[in-house]
Amino acid sequence: MVGLTSAGGIIALLDESEEELKIYALQKLNTLVDQFWAEISDAVSKIEILYEDEYFPQRKLSALVASKVYYHLGEFDDSLTFALGAEELFDASSKSEYVETIISKCIDKYISLRVKQYEDPTGNVQIDPRLQDVVERMFQRCYDDGEFKQAIGIALEARRLDIIEQAISKGQASELLAYVLEVSMTLVLNLDFRNEVLLLLVKLYQQNLSEPDYVSISQCYVHLNKPTEAAKLLKDLISKGDEFYLLMAYQIAFDLEDNATQEFLQKVGSELPVTSTFTGTHEKSDSEAMETDDQEYSTNPTDEKYVKIQRILSGEESIKLHLEFLHRNNHTDLLILKNTKNALESRNSVYHSAVTFANAFMHAGTTSDEFLRQNLEWLSRATNWSKFSATAALGVIHKGHLSQGLSLLQPYLPQDGVSGSSYSEGGSLFALGLIHANHGAGVLNYLRDALKNTQTEVLQHGACLGVAAAGMATGNDEIYEELKDILYTDSAVAGEAAGLAMGLVMLGTASKKAIGEMLQYAHETQHEKIIRGLAIGISLIMYGKEEAADALVEQLTIDKDPILRYGGIYTVALAYCGTGNNKAIRRLLHVAVSDVNDDVRRAAVTALGFILFRTPKQVPRIVQLLSESYNPNVRYGATLALGISCAGTGLMEAIELLEPMTKDPVDYVRQGAFISLAMILIQQNDAINPKVSPTRKLYEKIINDKHEDAMAKFGAVLGQGIIDAGGRNVTISLQSRSGHLNMPAIVGMAVFTQFWYWFPLTHFLSLAFTPTAIIGLNKDLKIPKFEFISNAKPSLFAYPATTKPPTTNVVEKVATAVLSTTAKTKARAKKSEKEKGLENIDAMDTDERKETIEHARKEEEKEDKKGKKKKEESYEVLENMARVLPAQLQYITFKENSRYIPVKSGVVGGILMMEDKLPNEHEELILPSAPVATEVTEEEEAPPPEPFEYPFDE
Repeated sequence: MVGLTSAGGIIALLDESEEELKIYALQKLNTLVDQFWAEISDAVSKIEILYEDEYFPQRKLSALVASKVYYHLGEFDDSLTFALGAEELFDASSKSEYVETIISKCIDKYISLRVKQYEDPTGNVQIDPRLQDVVERMFQRCYDDGEFKQAIGIALEARRLDIIEQAISKGQASELLAYVLEVSMTLVLNLDFRNEVLLLLVKLYQQNLSEPDYVSISQCYVHLNKPTEAAKLLKDLISKGDEFYLLMAYQIAFDLEDNATQEFLQKVGSELPVTSTFTGTHEKSDSEAMETDDQEYSTNPTDEKYVKIQRILSGEESIKLHLEFLHRNNHTDLLILKNTKNALESRNSVYHSAVTFANAFMHAGTTSDEFLRQNLEWLSRATNWSKFSATAALGVIHKGHLSQGLSLLQPYLPQDGVSGSSYSEGGSLFALGLIHANHGAGVLNYLRDALKNTQTEVLQHGACLGVAAAGMATGNDEIYEELKDILYTDSAVAGEAAGLAMGLVMLGTASKKAIGEMLQYAHETQHEKIIRGLAIGISLIMYGKEEAADALVEQLTIDKDPILRYGGIYTVALAYCGTGNNKAIRRLLHVAVSDVNDDVRRAAVTALGFILFRTPKQVPRIVQLLSESYNPNVRYGATLALGISCAGTGLMEAIELLEPMTKDPVDYVRQGAFISLAMILIQQNDAINPKVSPTRKLYEKIINDKHEDAMAKFGAVLGQGIIDAGGRNVTISLQSRSGHLNMPAIVGMAVFTQFWYWFPLTHFLSLAFTPTAIIGLNKDLKIPKFEFISNAKPSLFAYPATTKPPTTNVVEKVATAVLSTTAKTKARAKKSEKEKGLENIDAMDTDERKETIEHARKEEEKEDKKGKKKKEESYEVLENMARVLPAQLQYITFKENSRYIPVKSGVVGGILMMEDKLPNEHEELILPSAPVATEVTEEEEAPPPEPFEYPFDE
């Protein structure tokens, strides 16, 4: 009561004429406001009057009191306004809830004004200097508290490059630079500002570290699309003359090849001073390569280094190494394929295609066509488009076999003057493109000739898909025009592939000319197939363009043609892939529940997977309600969204959502659930994830169930292929190890999802398969023998157990019923017999008893030995070219006394350049074992026997 009376009395002093009394009252109210804010709130208007009086000496204090009162009243905007009026009296370093709230409001307002300023550089948007002052003091508080990441986060949102630079210079530079690079790629939504941040990082990586971080600098150049600067970086490293810098140049070249487009790599290559004859574009067999390498390397040492860089940039080296790794470590379980093939009716083209795809995925990149050789009769049953898919499967199996691609497919490719099966020939052209996917320089001219020299639509279809895979992201206008000529023939089958191929060739170019022409033709043609090919093609052109694609998305999503609206959804998916952009997610969720067309709704839910794959844990929560939708197309979209975003993670929340959908009443929803489960569980085993074995058994059960629908069986067979893809040595990853978008994987996955309409497009999923290996190379790009340690139990990352063949059960005889009288008769006879030869029988019984006891003892010893399991080691020694899973990389270390150490620092995987600590000692090398490709034809007949004479007896 005393307090209230005194507060009331203090408020009364505000009406006094003397300034000293008013100032005293304000000082008292400032200390009492938190306790008696309700009482003081009635007098807030009097406090405001004092603030408005320019001549009142304590205006700032009155503003502070008013700010606190409004804070307690929940009027935060007014509270912020008066807090700014308090200027330095507002203590930004205080830890009270009031100060934290006002600072938070300050930052939000400041960020929104800075963003408007950035987007409108005319100077129309002004920021209150007092607001600026509070934010600056807050930044200083972050520095004083060592909260540099917090300052950087706010600076990125507020477009303050100067603060980012300040924070990095004051803190731990290497850690903060890595943080800015990661955050700018995931959280900065404005493309132009992100590029400014990356340019700043390039400068800071060179200035703020004792040794520049060349690997990160090269990553920035890829994002900025600056091939000239990337080439200059390589030249600078080579010119240093030191072996470490040479290895670093090779490492950067491998990273560029892993992350950049063909167009970018070609531009880098063209900037390098290569004087030898090597161009990195034509195919050579191993023997030719060895001969020409010797000739080229005899010119001069610097040129030799550039030749190797060109070989790396062309993709030749990494493809060769991955091919070797996949062939050497192939753990495909052929019994799974055999059982599946036997369980399904091979004359059904859906089942035949399913087994074809499963075999292709299981053997992707391994060069092993053993299953096909063992089942030539089954293979010959393929007809029409099944035959097309079966031949194209060779491209998946031999993916990356660049030196032998043409010779391998020679029996199937179109021959002059010889008319073969157009389906087989078309499939072989597609296969050739898949072998050279994203590295097509060696075969593009061949495929273009094949495209020009045929009027058969099946061949045109295959050639277009081959050009699409091999010429991906080349931005080649000539190829685009040739494909456009095919499109304008208005053939439904050829036109669909041409539209898709146009988009893949112009991938990520945002070409207005291409989009305009494709959109115009989509409105003119009557063929749904062509419109669909063009719709997906248009979306591919806008790959990675983010807000630059918004106008096109707006145009497509309001089109009256549902197929073009479908294309608009895929444009959102590919333009914003991996960004987690809230605006894009809101648009997709709106379409998913509002569009009148089921295909468009399904695409909208599927597209969520592409946008959110960098934050897979968010996806189950977002699609949970959609997975329970009454609309089966929406449920199907939810399955694929989970599979795409959570691929290779083994995420239990996603699996728990998918499991009920494997029992969905609609067959194609079950199909989606089976496919997505395989994507999530790829390269998992029972030690990591207990759901692996039940999922494999579920596939087997569905395939063997005679009453199951064909669509669901198709999904289960595809699931078997995906979960064991690449001989169990690949994962599905839509981002590279360095965090870049994995362009071929994203594009391959986007085209794969079109298998809903056209089964042959299933093969595009092979573009998303990423080998999981550590492959160390020396300065000569040879593979030395060395060991490294995985500090985890071997069982944790072991290959899944192979399927055991069924055991033959011995049928036991049922015991015959014995009558009591018969038993008594036998007992009497036995007794009399025993009495006759008692001594002999006793002796014999004793010997037998001894033998039996001895035998039982030995069996018990064996059982004891089996029962006592050897205690598992807590680590494992692995050799170069070993399979190392993404989750295992954090456990990898190199021995202290190891001869070879990676030039890259941090958690490393993939192809690594190794520094040799003992360069003068003899090196043990791993020799290539990948086979030269051979044709899949019937076995050759044995040669006739040597002539001989048979001696007839006279």
